[in-house]
Formats: sequence, structure tokens, C-alpha cells
Amino acid sequence: MDFHLKDKVIIVTGGARGIGKEIVRILKEEGAMVAVVDKSPEAIKTLPSRSDQVKFFQADLFTAEACKQVVDDIVSEFGRIDGLVNNAGHNDSIGLEKGTPEGFITSMNNNVGHYYFMVHYALKYLKKRKGVIVNIGSKTSVTGQGGSSGYVAAKGAILSLTREWAVELLPYSIRVNAVIPAEVSTPLYESWLKKFPDPQEKLKSVSKKIPLENRLTRAEEIADTVVFLLSERSSHTTGQWIFVDGGYTHLDRAIS
Repeated sequence: MDFHLKDKVIIVTGGARGIGKEIVRILKEEGAMVAVVDKSPEAIKTLPSRSDQVKFFQADLFTAEACKQVVDDIVSEFGRIDGLVNNAGHNDSIGLEKGTPEGFITSMNNNVGHYYFMVHYALKYLKKRKGVIVNIGSKTSVTGQGGSSGYVAAKGAILSLTREWAVELLPYSIRVNAVIPAEVSTPLYESWLKKFPDPQEKLKSVSKKIPLENRLTRAEEIADTVVFLLSERSSHTTGQWIFVDGGYTHLDRAIS
């Protein structure tokens, strides 16, 4: 299926690792021009060789100034912006009992601040192209997790902002949607599993709670949905939260 993304300029934050890396790979296959933003030079080195189609921008998006600069750099390179995937962030385990107020604010800024900053500075370019925004959320914003107040609050804010921006940007025909993963097989997830005495047993215990096929979601399954939402194939879809989680969040986990 042709997703009509050839030569579209798409920004992917956190695009050098995990889900972001898969989004970049599929966008490249679809012929898009991809601006990969990531703060880790080591992660960037693991990506395919640079080309005219994929360009890499090293940036820590913690500050508004950094986000403005990277948007300016991307426009200088490509001349336009057709889509933005807000994906960067991580669960920093800033809880209620063990966290601090300062840590909570930092966690919020790390995990949702740059979503606002990037859209704010990219907006004038997105307006010109009737662009598309896809925000990556987390099932924790719906289910809770425990010990992750900062991350969960940020992910909840991302869902609310998705609806808010979808409304605000209607006059410009800019679509805004969110993709919500649950348990996804990525290198970061594998690192988390290794913290347990028996990683394989932990993986089995998690997998059996996922109703569809009792397995983790693959990163490319998240990426496929993101690319669909970026494309004209979803031209009348906006303000939606799309769960790609094998039924983990909403189906009875005891059905199997």
C-alpha cells in the first residue's frame, strides 16, 4: 500500500533507539525524508549510514531553546516540515514516596515539556503543509504503575494535549493523534528484564498477561501504526488515542 509519504519531511524525536528507530526505518522505506533527533551520539552511531533521505540532529530537548534550535536546523536542511513524531522520553522512576518535588518537575519536563516545545516551534511550518502530529504515550497513563509519578503524569498530559491540540489546530487541517504502547520488545525493555533474578521467568509472567497471543508488542507494530497516522490513509482521523498493546490495557487479562 502506498502511504503517499514520499519526500514528506518528518521529524522523529528519540529516533535513534527502540520504537523511534523503527519509526525511522519504516518512514525511510516509504520514501519519506526523516529528521532524526536524539541526544545520544552513541545511539546515533548505530543507525544506518547517513544519506540525503535521513539526517541526524544531536540535541538534548530539555530546554525550549534547544528545541527551537533543532527545529531551525531541520528547516535549514530540508526547507519544510510535514510531520512531527514526539517520541523521546523515559521512565525515570520518580515516585511519590521516594521522589522529590524537584525530581517530579524535572521528570515532567523531560517527558512532556519538549512535546510542547517542539510543536510550538514547528507549528508555523506545519501550518503551511497541513502537517500531522503523532504523540507517543504510554499505557501507564491509563493503568497507573506505582513509583512513577513524574513519568505517568507526563504521559497523562500527553494524552490531554493530543485532544487539546487536535481542537486548536482544526482551522489549519493539522491532525493530532496519540499512539499508546504497553509492553514493547525493545533493547531498553530487555535491560529492564535483566534486573530480575530470572529475566526469562519475568518475561513469561508479563507475556501471559497480554491477551493477544501472550507476547510483547513488537516495536515495528507501533511504528506501523504511527506511519499510518502520519499518512493520507488516515486523512480524517484526529484527536484519537490508539492503543497498540495486544489488548493489554482494555481486555480482561484473565480471558486466556
